[in-house]
Amino acid sequence: MGTLTLSDPPFMSVNPRTKCGSISPKTPIGNSSFYGSWCPSSSLGAVLISQSRRVSLSRRGSQLFKIFSNTTDPKDVFTDTVEEENDSLDESVGLEGDYVSETKMALARSQARQEVIEKERDRLLEELARSESKQREYEAIIRHEKEVATSELEAAKAMFNKKLEESLEEKFKLESKLVLAKQDAVELAVQVEKLAEIAFQQAISHIVDDARKRISLAETSAAEAAYHVEEEIRKATEGTVRSILEESQYALNKALASAEQAGHHAEKAVSAISHGLDPVDDIAVIQSQNIELQNVVNDLESQLLLKGHETQKLKEDLEQALARMRASEDRAVAAEKALIDFQDLMKKQSQQQEETKLLLEKMKKDISEKRKASTKAFKIELEGIKVAVEAAKEAARLKDEAYARRCESLQRSLKASETALKIWKQRAEMAESYLEQELLLSERDEDVIYTVNGGRIDLLTDDDTQKWKLLSDGPRREIPEWMARRIRTIFPKFPPRKTDVSEALAVKFPSVHLPTADEVWSIAQEKPREGDTLIEHVIEKEIIEKKRKALERALKRKTVQWERTPEHTKLEPGTGTGREIVFQAFNWESWRRKWYLELSPKAADLSHSGITAVWFPPPTESVAPQGYMPSDLYNLNSAYGSEEELKHCVEEMHAQDLLALGDVVLNHRCAQKQSPNGVWNIFGGKLAWGPEAIVCDDPNFQGRGNPSSGDIFHAAPNIDHSQQFVRRDIKEWLNWLRNDIGFDGWRLDFVRGFSGSFVKEYIEASNPAFAIGEYWDSLAYEGGNLCYNQDAHRQRIVNWINATGGTSSAFDVTTKGILHSALHNQYWRLIDPQGKPTGVMGWWPSRAVTFLENHDTGSTQGHWPFPREKLAQGYAYILTHPGTPVIFYDHFYDFGLRDIIVELIEARKRAGIHCRSSVKIYHANNDGYVAQIGDTLVMKLGHFEWNPSKENQLEGSWQKFVDKGADYQLWLRQ
Repeated sequence: MGTLTLSDPPFMSVNPRTKCGSISPKTPIGNSSFYGSWCPSSSLGAVLISQSRRVSLSRRGSQLFKIFSNTTDPKDVFTDTVEEENDSLDESVGLEGDYVSETKMALARSQARQEVIEKERDRLLEELARSESKQREYEAIIRHEKEVATSELEAAKAMFNKKLEESLEEKFKLESKLVLAKQDAVELAVQVEKLAEIAFQQAISHIVDDARKRISLAETSAAEAAYHVEEEIRKATEGTVRSILEESQYALNKALASAEQAGHHAEKAVSAISHGLDPVDDIAVIQSQNIELQNVVNDLESQLLLKGHETQKLKEDLEQALARMRASEDRAVAAEKALIDFQDLMKKQSQQQEETKLLLEKMKKDISEKRKASTKAFKIELEGIKVAVEAAKEAARLKDEAYARRCESLQRSLKASETALKIWKQRAEMAESYLEQELLLSERDEDVIYTVNGGRIDLLTDDDTQKWKLLSDGPRREIPEWMARRIRTIFPKFPPRKTDVSEALAVKFPSVHLPTADEVWSIAQEKPREGDTLIEHVIEKEIIEKKRKALERALKRKTVQWERTPEHTKLEPGTGTGREIVFQAFNWESWRRKWYLELSPKAADLSHSGITAVWFPPPTESVAPQGYMPSDLYNLNSAYGSEEELKHCVEEMHAQDLLALGDVVLNHRCAQKQSPNGVWNIFGGKLAWGPEAIVCDDPNFQGRGNPSSGDIFHAAPNIDHSQQFVRRDIKEWLNWLRNDIGFDGWRLDFVRGFSGSFVKEYIEASNPAFAIGEYWDSLAYEGGNLCYNQDAHRQRIVNWINATGGTSSAFDVTTKGILHSALHNQYWRLIDPQGKPTGVMGWWPSRAVTFLENHDTGSTQGHWPFPREKLAQGYAYILTHPGTPVIFYDHFYDFGLRDIIVELIEARKRAGIHCRSSVKIYHANNDGYVAQIGDTLVMKLGHFEWNPSKENQLEGSWQKFVDKGADYQLWLRQ
């Protein structure tokens, strides 16, 4: 702000030779100046001042004295001066006679007033000089304070940056130590578990084999003994009984025959006696026969005795056999006891195994607790740093406030001085206007008003002034029609305003209370009556129609394959065919099994489900079993399986018309040897690189390459892709994977670590059918809540895609993060102010690869898991919108979402949706979301009621294809 200098007041001087006086100012007041002269020897009419002028001058001098006095208001002085001037004009006619004496008196008075004015002028000049000196002092103080505050702020800023760098370095060191400790703990736990399993299996195998041999031997001997005993008893018993029966039958037959003969003889004897014959001969014959019978009976008794001896012998043999059987039973009991002992031993071994598992769990728990403790300590340290930063910010804020207060006080003092100077300027202007009053009054028009404005005279009229024009027309101009149309198109698409409930309740106008859905009668809610033929016919018809549609879909899945036009089969690295549906065929724990052997049989199922590309896990040998710490790139014998198993799995995918995408890690690589300094930076295998292949700003591995073109991955050496030999070797390796192994495309890991221009070079050299980059970046949050505007986040992803020349797609992390919050009744997050989807899908849909979870966010890691109850809605969104959707293995095979995903894939194919399909959003608020994708599909998310047939902007006939109630609904144009 400049200083204002007040001009010196006029003074009167007298020439001693001519006795003439002159009145002249040293400097002009404002923009005008006056000069006057007088002389007593001049003629009365030509030289001397007229009587009216003398009276006016005398009164003008008195009024000037009043103006420059401190007790008179300048406005009042100006008014009195004008009135007295008018009176003096009336009195001037009668005072022309005695003008000489009055002139002398006026001169004396004017000299006295001149002295007073000179004193006042000197005082004003002194005050002005003091104010100027004070102003200069204030300016010097302000400059000094500003320099001090600036230096303090710079020092605080430098200290803060230094502490921040130190904290970041410490954070990176702790993170790297945590990662290495975690890897060491995991490897140790895996090795202990493997050793325990091997030892346990070996001990159990020896015990089981011995017990099995003993049991089988005892069972065999017992069975043989029992069989021999049974055979001997059976044979002996059968032979004895048969011989006894035969001999007894023979004896009985013989006895019967003898008895018959005796009977015949007796009859003959009786007949002879009766006929008078001699019976002596007959008796002799009978006696001889009895003797023979007695001999036969004796023979039979002797034979019975022999048989009894044989039976006794058989009994003894039987007892011996029974004794042997008891011995075998004892051996069987002993074997059973040994089996029980073995079972007890097995239980003890299982208990030992449980104890081992508990020990492993405890070790894992201890490791996790240590990790949590270190994380907690790191967080506490971060909190301390944050507190220090906040304290520094508070100190800077207090300094700023003190500086602002000092500035305000200086401003007030300056304003006070400026006000004083303004008052004196106004007084000077009043004096100027008073001295010029005569000329102005003689030439003034009655209809014109003149105002003095800093020495300038402004003309104001009563009609059509600038002020009146400003008040009537205003400073604003009308809004053009194109701007009004744009405002009308943009305004409804902003997020809805939040209403104040208290104001809504306090309104005095009653609101319209509409009936709820339960209170309104609807024929769709009426239950059919039993026995109603028409209703039963309708129900039967609906059941038949549902079965027909289900059969049609099943037949189409099994027999009808997707017809590929030349447009579909045109492959581009960034988009594939434009209609790709990618399946991530692994999770974080897949390495624990022979994964390639398990994945190969699923190729046919994936193809029939509508999937077109399969994302394989990292194939190379790795320090970490998951594959993301590769070492020898040409060694494909990994934890997932051997190289031959990988080739077989890829061939199975190709047999089902599926693309095989390999997960390649190009940012970093683990070394196999240590340098003389003890740093792991010597690589082995076919690509035997040294420290010259590592970037020089990687703090842990002493690289001798160029600085990194991206972010540093602190767990492994970061490769310098600016080296010509590195790029040549990577190109040859990618072409080897394409030609010899059979991969069709790439999933590029951690592409933030190197420039996208190198990715473009690798893709152009390997010519993949499809490529996806993992550009993972954090979204914007405020107060723990997701910000609505995520343009900066998706812009960073789009910038990386631009750096690749559009040769690679990228995961749409923006859409995933927004869906986490949008599906919880915040569907307005799914539309940006331009009416487009809010993720990368809204800006570059053909390069956006949408997903809900992967091996990092889901599985057993759970770093950023998608809400499980919202998975169906999430897949309904990404499978019906443009871009390239990715389906996660766990969701498809483990979470029971297979049928839902297959149904959504079928809807996508029927509607002909591809990566460049158009999206027109009709609704996006707290209640739900409605959009038309392409020309033949409309989808709705949320619980509000909506039907495309009632929408004026939708033409044609629409048929509901999927109805999941409040989750989502799909319609297809017939």
